[in-house]
Amino acid sequence: MQRRSPRQHLGDRAEQRALDHLMAQGLRLIGRNLSSPLGEIDLLLEDRGQWVFVEVRQRSSTQFGGAAASISFSKQQRLRRQALRILQQHFGARPWPAMRFDVIAIEGRVDDGRIDWIANAF
Repeated sequence: MQRRSPRQHLGDRAEQRALDHLMAQGLRLIGRNLSSPLGEIDLLLEDRGQWVFVEVRQRSSTQFGGAAASISFSKQQRLRRQALRILQQHFGARPWPAMRFDVIAIEGRVDDGRIDWIANAF
């Protein structure tokens, strides 16, 4: 079993905090850390029939633009490709559900920093 770095443990805690926040708002978990060579989806949830692909970002400082600003255009493209792959695998030729990309940005410490939920982020 591969050891996880302190940075990975911090990311795990941020994802769990994001998941707890979204589930408290009524979303239902479908999957987490869905990865392939195309990219990784941190969280996949369902919100009233709509599939929500969530990118979780945590930054202790806003000095360089903060958590949400750290999601580059190329990262957005990787997320889109991975989401399409997931939908194709799950639904094939059947109709796909409505979908959106949300961002959970945690500013400050992971355990008590401010959470910003940006629905339809890109």
